[in-house]
Amino acid sequence: MQALRIVLLSSAFNGLTQRAWLELRESGHQPSVVLFSDADDVCRQIEAARPQLVICPFLKDRVPARLWRDSPFPVVIVHPGIVGDRGASALDWAISLQEKRWGVTALQAVEEMDAGPVWSSREFDLPAGLRKSELYNGLVSDAAIYCIRDVVEKFIGGYRPVAVDYADPAVRGRLQANMKQADRAFDWHAPALEIKRRIDAADGQPGVLANLAGCRYYLYDAHLDHRRGSPGEILAVHDDAVLVGTGDASLWLGALRRAPEAGEETFKQPARHLLAGLLDGVPRLEWSVASHPHCEESYQPIRYRQVGKVGELTFEFYNGALSTEQCLRLQEALQWVKRQDSEVLLLRSGRGSFCNGIHLNVIQAAADPGAEAWRNIQAIDDVCREILTAPQLVVAGVAGNAGAGGVMLALAADVVLARQGVVFNPHYRTMGLYGSEYWTYTLPRAVGAEAAVRLCNDCLPLGARQAWRLGMVQDIGPRDEQEFGRWLLQAAKQALLTPAWQVWRERKQTLDLEQLERCREAELAEMRQDMLYNRGQFVEKCRNFVFKRKTCGTPQRLIARWARGE
Repeated sequence: MQALRIVLLSSAFNGLTQRAWLELRESGHQPSVVLFSDADDVCRQIEAARPQLVICPFLKDRVPARLWRDSPFPVVIVHPGIVGDRGASALDWAISLQEKRWGVTALQAVEEMDAGPVWSSREFDLPAGLRKSELYNGLVSDAAIYCIRDVVEKFIGGYRPVAVDYADPAVRGRLQANMKQADRAFDWHAPALEIKRRIDAADGQPGVLANLAGCRYYLYDAHLDHRRGSPGEILAVHDDAVLVGTGDASLWLGALRRAPEAGEETFKQPARHLLAGLLDGVPRLEWSVASHPHCEESYQPIRYRQVGKVGELTFEFYNGALSTEQCLRLQEALQWVKRQDSEVLLLRSGRGSFCNGIHLNVIQAAADPGAEAWRNIQAIDDVCREILTAPQLVVAGVAGNAGAGGVMLALAADVVLARQGVVFNPHYRTMGLYGSEYWTYTLPRAVGAEAAVRLCNDCLPLGARQAWRLGMVQDIGPRDEQEFGRWLLQAAKQALLTPAWQVWRERKQTLDLEQLERCREAELAEMRQDMLYNRGQFVEKCRNFVFKRKTCGTPQRLIARWARGE
């Protein structure tokens, strides 16, 4: 295939943009990334790159006319909607209206947003109950990658995009208004499923604004529950979530953001943390893997089942972030699981991300963020140590993207299995941190000392195939979430017998506990400088990340360094 110079123009170096960049590299093309800032600066950067094709996988800004009108190369927008759909709230409406089929369309940029001729499209069945963030990072991301590959092949073949014919009955999409909070509003007397659907349609951003406990909050991370109580009343607390009564049942809410005053900035926090002063007298429901191993509660961030000799421990933390308290709960669960009669411990993520390390939002909200960060990093180190020292063969099932300490948490296992299409970011420097989680032990063990240093310094993403070639991943399973779960359990059942994994089974017998602790002590000595003394501007970078300021994106210079072979 002809190798193309392709610029990915994006509002952020997010998961889809990273995946597109990785896929294009794997296909032999020469992709670079331009993050949208000032329109004139964007035009200068793209023109200097002399691309043959510009693709916009995630663009919230309008493409400058100088690019789509005057340039010799086409500019193609990836829109998360079916052919004919237009507007910035495509997924919000698709979930709210309970569409059965949805899709992604790649169309050429023109003056009217999302109105250009179509290069490619891909439809899929839209299951009920998906959050917007899950839909975007799963089915939409898969369809978008298909469209990007298709656009590239068609461009090489001289294809001309086709204008949308709204008179064609096969064209179901239409222009839809941007969804406002008035469109999302609900009454707590409504059925729980209806309220959950509204929250799901706003998950990630912007959330649903509602009254709760006498204040106004944006709501996220909703889970159905059968309990009943007064609509709008907080009925119970469990882990980080609060249970709120609805018209026919109730909802667990895992995350909230306080509605800001004029000129104020607020950010998401675990619901229990944000409502802490309002929960006196509210019943606390206590269940855990250790106390109730067969508990079938609707809200179970950590759950366990044993299938033959395989003990499967699933953890599911919102946005993949692990706070100090969540680390303590996971550590307790691991300690209990290690005492069971299983021979293989399958440690896997649930919906969403696998893990992204410490919980920056909880850290930012703390009275002393540095002290909280210091507690958090030691707590996640303790989780990794439980994994490293488990008597069972530990298999990590990476079902979603992983970053920083989350990558190292997976590498603490004996065998790492990844879902096709997941993205790894095995570095800390963009957050101003040296890193811990025993990375100086586990990463060199997986890829070698030289490659470990390069991965941490390059600060670039890895695809599952690249991680497999480096030795971070031992096998890659199906992309479909349900198929991956079945494949993963079957692989865990065979883990003690799979010939290709003999070296990883033997490695478990040579674990050097003294070296392990030396690595931890050395890492924490560096992290003390970063977290308590702000050596690498962690304070500022954490704040930028939490408040979603553009300065926290992956620096373009790092991508440029890779392109130059440095």
